Amino acid sequence: MSGGLAPIDAALLPADIRQGSQTRRDAYVASLGFEQMLVQQLTESLTSSARSAVGGDSPYASMMPTAMADGIMEAGGLGLARQLTDSIVPEERR
Repeated sequence: MSGGLAPIDAALLPADIRQGSQTRRDAYVASLGFEQMLVQQLTESLTSSARSAVGGDSPYASMMPTAMADGIMEAGGLGLARQLTDSIVPEERR
């Protein structure tokens, strides 16, 4: 598993999260961490299944799950963090 969630540049947060309460920002960051763990586990399972299907292992196979998970998260993830945040701390009405 990778070393955890990298520091998040606040400028990259969605506008409503960035402009919302500290509680909402904290919930979003925690949700991103959960999403990253879930994606990591899914990619590990996928890689394990692929190795079983082809009946082999390469020196790079152990790096594949982390690389895939990091790529997915760097591209914006699956959108679970947003849904979790909205469930934990509903958007504030202005």
